[in-house]
Amino acid sequence: MEIRLGYKKTDAGVLPVTWQVAMLGEHVKITSGISPSLLNFSDDGLPYFKVEQLSNTDKYLDGKLTPYHFKNGPKIEAGSVIFAKRGAAIALNKIRVVSEQSFMDTNLMALTPSAELDVGYLYYGLGYIGLWRFADTTSVPQINNKHIKPLAFPLPEIHEQRAISTALSDVDALIAGLEKLIAKKRDLKQASMQQLLSGQTRLPGFSGEWEVKRLGELANVAKGRGLSKGKLVGSGANSCILYGELFTTYERVITSVVSKTNSSEGHLGLRGDVLLPGSTTTKAIDLAVACAMLVDDVQLGGDINVVRMKNESSYDPIFMANLLTHTQKLAIADLAQGSTIIHLYGRNLLNLTLKLPVITEQTAIATVLSEMDTEITTLKSRLAKTSELKQGMMQELLTGRTRLI
Repeated sequence: MEIRLGYKKTDAGVLPVTWQVAMLGEHVKITSGISPSLLNFSDDGLPYFKVEQLSNTDKYLDGKLTPYHFKNGPKIEAGSVIFAKRGAAIALNKIRVVSEQSFMDTNLMALTPSAELDVGYLYYGLGYIGLWRFADTTSVPQINNKHIKPLAFPLPEIHEQRAISTALSDVDALIAGLEKLIAKKRDLKQASMQQLLSGQTRLPGFSGEWEVKRLGELANVAKGRGLSKGKLVGSGANSCILYGELFTTYERVITSVVSKTNSSEGHLGLRGDVLLPGSTTTKAIDLAVACAMLVDDVQLGGDINVVRMKNESSYDPIFMANLLTHTQKLAIADLAQGSTIIHLYGRNLLNLTLKLPVITEQTAIATVLSEMDTEITTLKSRLAKTSELKQGMMQELLTGRTRLI
């Protein structure tokens, strides 16, 4: 491999000639934790962290993120990096920074950086390398001092470390802002659904009582058939949906279909069908997952309930999918049968009692909810692109391919 001018080959990869490669153990103090069996926890004192608390944040850990506190013992200094040192948790690469003096249990390891190593740079550098890449995985995965001390770690000057850390922190702040905005929009949609789908709040221009009808008066229910994961292909003649994808792949509205098959054994689905899973191994209430299909000619696999309106003006399919999912959860759960495998049969779905506005109001409500979904989808796309940008920045900045100074 040709190395470009100004760069060198090192044990840590190709790096700028001005960067050092140091053994990480020379620039960190390594600390092990204390067994909780030796402690008497209290309501005050310094925070004590277990592996489970690493899931409470993406970066900084403080006393608000743990129920455990302790007063006396060997402490971890604020500004130390901690991570799981034993077990499968290592593969999750959950590296965190403690923002105050703390204690931790024996399944965690702490690295307190020296003055020549910026804590933010250490945090991002370890995350980029990945804990699993230097852990001992021969039996029970673990990380010990022998793995940390000789680890080849790229080390630019401290001012460049801080510049890299700041740039990546800025992207993290953008990601956190998008995540917070998405959560806010989801909460707003949830509140709007509760009001609009129950008739508690009416859209402008609509009034009058909603009509009570059985689903069987408005629709027939058929069953998907055949198909399995083994029948899926990378590209095929027919679009298809398996019942498990109603849980994992699709939201309330299906505008494009992910899976393909060359088989024609499924039930042929049509635009306007509303799909519900026919079984689950979890809880009956999980079967209240309805999707309005807005595409034609889709092969529908077994264990899918296919609700098809008797005429085009029976109901709006998007309204119906939201109504079944969000206001009929308990009623659908009551219809389910079984214990180990819980089934939802189409003949029972026909007995659902629904309260419906006129079709024009249904469509207006569906439009409002779809617009909210579109806004959330757009934000999620921005979040995914920003996360990809961060990964690219880490690769560029932590290897010195792109220099900030």
